[in-house]
Amino acid sequence: MIWIIYFILLILLPLWAQFKVKSTYNKYSKVAVSTGITGAEAARRILDDNGLQHVKVVESRGFLSDHYNPITKTVNLSPNNFHGHSIAGAAVAAHEVGHAIQDKVGYAFLRFRHALVPIANFSSNMSWIFIMIGIFASATNMLLLGIILMAAGVLFQVITLPVEFNASNRAMDQIVASGIIRNNEERQARKVLNAAAMTYVAAAAVAVLELLRLVLMYTGMAQSDD
Repeated sequence: MIWIIYFILLILLPLWAQFKVKSTYNKYSKVAVSTGITGAEAARRILDDNGLQHVKVVESRGFLSDHYNPITKTVNLSPNNFHGHSIAGAAVAAHEVGHAIQDKVGYAFLRFRHALVPIANFSSNMSWIFIMIGIFASATNMLLLGIILMAAGVLFQVITLPVEFNASNRAMDQIVASGIIRNNEERQARKVLNAAAMTYVAAAAVAVLELLRLVLMYTGMAQSDD
């Protein structure tokens, strides 16, 4: 029964998070922001207010492809958010600018996450090779190595949480202080940001659950070897 619950959570958590973010975004992308400002204009205003005139706001391709690139110093907004005049667009744009502000002030968790990127990429690609060899060959040392590599990827997922929540908090402060949204629109903008954050929470939860399952498997194999 425990394993059934585990696999249900493993499947349902990401699906629920994706449904939540898409449904919330679709709802508030149809609600016009009272100031009539586009996502691109909102991002530009917040950047300028924070002395980030050198950071460019550019249009990216794809649905909800919004992100901040610390290498090129660009806030990349998907077409709907770049051109649209919605509460969802303003909230998402402000969130990505929140990352640019983190970059400017040297936010510790953001720096740590950036440092983990090459390690996490390598470990994510290699961990399952060692894990599968360890499982099928009953080689506890190989399984342990795979678990250690996977742990680096899980750490990256966990470190992402404070980075994303902090960016959302900065976003809310900025869009209110800059007059991009009115007081009665704060609740709607926060719903968009909270829904987006749930995707990161679900991803981290699934990663931690999978790591714990493998640790329990390794413990059982090690005890049987003894």
